[in-house]
Amino acid sequence: MPSARSARSAERRRLRNRHVRSTTRTLMGKALDAVWDGEAETAGPAVAQAIRALDKAVTKGILHKNNAARKKSRLMGKLHGLQAPGTS
Repeated sequence: MPSARSARSAERRRLRNRHVRSTTRTLMGKALDAVWDGEAETAGPAVAQAIRALDKAVTKGILHKNNAARKKSRLMGKLHGLQAPGTS
């Protein structure tokens, strides 16, 4: 059984992590929707926001750096595919 103090700390961390993960997932979804809709003018800023959220999550220790790098790479690949007509 954890002490009351460590339980309070764990709860605070859990709530913070939950909020950051939720925000990151929401921004990733919006970026993917913009890319899938083919809206190049809105996809760029949406992808930039998602990447910023991923980087912040890594800084706070919520995501592993390789996990975020993989997500950023896949997101940028989709964006570049949208911006480069004539490729696949």
